[in-house]
Amino acid sequence: MIPHHVVAAFFSIILLAVSGATLAQTGTLQFGVGLFQPDKEKNDATYRPLADYLSQQLGRKIVLRTVDTWEGLALSLANGETDMALMGPWGYVLANHQAGAQAVSTILYEGKPEYFAIMVTHPKSGINRIEDLKGKTFAFGDKGSTSGYLIPFHHFQRLGIDPDKFFSRVIYTKHQAIETQVTRGELDAGADYNRNRDAMIAEGLIKAADSKIIWTSAPLPNDAFALSATLAKDQAFVARLRKALDAIGGQLKTNPSLLPARYTGFVTKDNTFYAPIRDAGLETGKLAPQKR
Repeated sequence: MIPHHVVAAFFSIILLAVSGATLAQTGTLQFGVGLFQPDKEKNDATYRPLADYLSQQLGRKIVLRTVDTWEGLALSLANGETDMALMGPWGYVLANHQAGAQAVSTILYEGKPEYFAIMVTHPKSGINRIEDLKGKTFAFGDKGSTSGYLIPFHHFQRLGIDPDKFFSRVIYTKHQAIETQVTRGELDAGADYNRNRDAMIAEGLIKAADSKIIWTSAPLPNDAFALSATLAKDQAFVARLRKALDAIGGQLKTNPSLLPARYTGFVTKDNTFYAPIRDAGLETGKLAPQKR
């Protein structure tokens, strides 16, 4: 005979396991979004329709929160504070490298899954190429930004340029602030991405006549919709999520608020699509090679 307390303990373990599995299927999902808009309030308002749509499609309560730095969003996805996230490519690669987060889809901008890093200056600055930046002031985005930091830093490294020695002053700030300060002549130049510059011009936040691009990167993968390593193991959930994301392009015709202007949906992609970002991280030493 098996002692009663052993049988009771066994069934308690089974019950806990079943409860855990049920929670995994029905529990609240924490949805982190990068700071794509000028402030958190506007960012939350912009992406709440997407969160509500996904909640309806997945049958799960979703809590939306804006994380104001790409590094912070990568960390929250890595440490389990966030279950899924819409995040910049470099932030995604950091979360993948550190904790196995997995991309399930890539956002489309005007139908395209790629964008470009750029360097901008004022047309009257006298700066026409990177060599002209020597001794000038320069702004990067935060160190979790793909276009604002990793890719321009990688390019400088390939040219043998040490930013701390090449520029008279280096600052790190938000993409919108970089464009604004450059157009006002408060900064000589800075790193940004074409989508942000285009949007700020379209919204009247800066004038095209006050901004000039002096360098453009090779195509880069757009922002990733990524899951924590734990949630990514649920293949049934991944399939439902991808189906819901794939359908957004068609949904925008009747519900244009699902995504910001000029974003046109999602396309299924996985971790391999972000290889160029990972390669840049390894070449710059920002990613440590993983032991095999």
